[in-house]
Amino acid sequence: MSSIKIELRKEDEDFIKTTCEQFNNNPQELINVLHGCQTHFGYLPAEIQELIASNLNIPVAKVFGVVKFYSFFTMTPKGRHPISICMGTACYVRGAEKIIDEFKKELGIQVGGATPDNKFSLSSLRCVGACGLAPVVLVGEKTYGRVAPDDVKKILKEYE
Repeated sequence: MSSIKIELRKEDEDFIKTTCEQFNNNPQELINVLHGCQTHFGYLPAEIQELIASNLNIPVAKVFGVVKFYSFFTMTPKGRHPISICMGTACYVRGAEKIIDEFKKELGIQVGGATPDNKFSLSSLRCVGACGLAPVVLVGEKTYGRVAPDDVKKILKEYE
């Protein structure tokens, strides 16, 4: 799954166990459990997925499949300010690729990467459901609509 091995602390294991228990260790609540754990840890490495699978009594492969299928979930750490560019049809047609290129240039990272100081990470999404605002950029929970390449520096400046 993930090539970087992380060591879970006792309190991390307790958090995962408690999160699973909040959903009665019900395997049908897997997405809610994953969401809670990703919100807490920032990402879902193999070790966390394995513990979730154990607590919900389901195969690790099922957990991994859900994590890989939904673009919201990530197995790599995100920056403190995760930047996501929508690549859905409306955003793509209206120039989302140029916006990604501008973020890559300004941050010096590729899609899927994070800046060395872990301040920003960059990803693309399939669709954020805000097609009327295309192209759309998310920085954390904040949505920027009708973004042009010239707006990238201004957006980044807000997070200095």
